[in-house]
Order: sequence, then structure tokens, then C-alpha cells
Amino acid sequence: MTSDLISHYFPNLTEKQKEQFAQLEELYRFWNAQINVISRKDIDSLYLHHILHSLGIAKTLSFLPGESVLDVGTGGGFPGIPLAILFPETSFHLVDSIGKKIKVVNEVATAIGLKNVKATHARAEQIKDKFDFIISRAVTQFKDFYPWVRNKFSKESKNARKNGVLYLKGGDLTQEIKEAHLKNVEQIPLIKFFKEDFFEAKYVIYFPAQ
Repeated sequence: MTSDLISHYFPNLTEKQKEQFAQLEELYRFWNAQINVISRKDIDSLYLHHILHSLGIAKTLSFLPGESVLDVGTGGGFPGIPLAILFPETSFHLVDSIGKKIKVVNEVATAIGLKNVKATHARAEQIKDKFDFIISRAVTQFKDFYPWVRNKFSKESKNARKNGVLYLKGGDLTQEIKEAHLKNVEQIPLIKFFKEDFFEAKYVIYFPAQ
């Protein structure tokens, strides 16, 4: 799987964006050999399992110029870096509690010339800013996750969806959503947008700030 997979599903990429996506494989292979941010067996599926999966969020919402997005528990930069390439006029703040993962994020963002990414070694609760949207990829259960971020939303919504959370997760989430007492939850199947078997039973979970 190569960066052509991304162009297939996102045909309106600029030449610069295509180049940025194409650079990611070499960069992640290099950094992964030194700091393990992606499992060794998974690095061969980087574009499918990590980059395209991250971009599933973009199939459910287009971030607007000037909006700000917080990526909680970004690891090596997912979903934040692929989305920052796709939405160069939106600000992305990527946070992780593991410093060496943030080092990888900074190195990758610098190498491909991303000007709209800030990366911080911190826990989500320590971030004081307000954001339009909060994104994450299967960091923990919703009942634990939402308290970390509940006070971090800007009051005014400008987008087609109200300010809230866009969360990538798989499996049967009925019980987990119920236990978190979340209202107005949308569970959007990624198989609607991507035909690969990998996306079976994988979802973007959206819910507005509660």
C-alpha cells in the first residue's frame, strides 16, 4: 500500500499534499526503527492502518480555515498529522503523555513542512486552551476520556457539526457509549467511505460538547 491509496480516496489533493503524504513512509520507517511508535508488523500497512484510518474523520467533517483541533493521545501523530496535511489552514495541537512520541511528531511535522501543527508532551487535562474539535484514536473508554476534555471546547460553533469530539474506534460500542452517559452520539461506519476489509466494524464516533 502506498500513498496512491490516499490520492484514490482524496482526489483533490494539491501536489504539495501528495508529496507530504508520500514522504511519510520513509520518515516513519526511520523514526520507528529508533522509537517504536507503530508496531513493527504494522509499519508495512502504514497508509492503510494509520494514515487512511486517520483521514476517516475527514469523510465525516471538513475542518474550516481558522478552526483549532486538539489531538489527545496522538502517539506518533495519528490522527493529527494526516489531518493537518489535508487541512493546512486549520490549527492542530497534538498532545501525548510520552515525550519520545512527541519527539517523533515534531520531527515528522518539521520534515514535511507542516506549519499548522503544535506538539506538546502533556496529559490532556494539562492543556488550558479551547478548541473547536477534539480528535482521538482509541485512547481509552469514553467514560474516562470525556472528563479529560469536557472543559476544552470553544463556545461558538462555526462548522456544519457543533463543536465536539470525533473519535476513531472499532467494535461494538453500544455499552461503552451508554456507560459514558453521552447524548446525541453519531456512530459513522468507515466502510461507507473505504472499501478495504480493514474498515469493517470501524467507526468515527461524533458527539457534541456536553
